[in-house]
Amino acid sequence: MKWIASIIVNSIILIVVAGYVDTFHLEGIGAAVIASIILSVLNVIVKPILIIFTLPVTVLTLGLFLFVINAITLMLTQSLMGDSFVIEGFGTAILAAVIISILNLLIQKVIIEPLQEKKK
Repeated sequence: MKWIASIIVNSIILIVVAGYVDTFHLEGIGAAVIASIILSVLNVIVKPILIIFTLPVTVLTLGLFLFVINAITLMLTQSLMGDSFVIEGFGTAILAAVIISILNLLIQKVIIEPLQEKKK
């Protein structure tokens, strides 16, 4: 259940980013859901490997290199999706990664955690 909620939240965030960033394109809601699923699978499989390989750089940049890793996973998602999900450039991917991270953090702290506390 938690994974499905995460997919829905990420889909909404991808749609919001596509609405505000001109060089970030999504074909529709279905493309956003598929991109969110692919992105979550890549975050489980590929992201830990990238973090381990780039650990010295991540430590030197005080964790800011994680935005580059998130941008790489976004670019991998875009390459797997084809024309229904297009990011025009790595700079746009980094900007989108920062926005997605901030929005995920806000949604987690403002909406999801208070709802989980009410259930207890």
